[in-house]
Amino acid sequence: MPNVTITSHLINQAGLEKVSQPLSIPGSTVRQVIDVLCAEHPRLCGYLLDDQGALRHHVAAFVNGAVVRDKTSLAQPLAADDELSLFQALSGG
Repeated sequence: MPNVTITSHLINQAGLEKVSQPLSIPGSTVRQVIDVLCAEHPRLCGYLLDDQGALRHHVAAFVNGAVVRDKTSLAQPLAADDELSLFQALSGG
């Protein structure tokens, strides 16, 4: 199963302080893994996905350190030993 790491800020915002890292979540695409993650931790889903099910503008996803470019379909394949990282993107200056 792919391992998922979520930034502590997202964990705190969703009220999931007791989530251990990384999480082993089943799925063969980024979408499948995020859907399982949302089913297991519904409060987190509102911070990750918009009303259309796309990753929110302020959320960045990386697979093995490479950015997930398609934030709408999230169809990027995942292997069992892949690492999916979810970050709250920061901007400003």
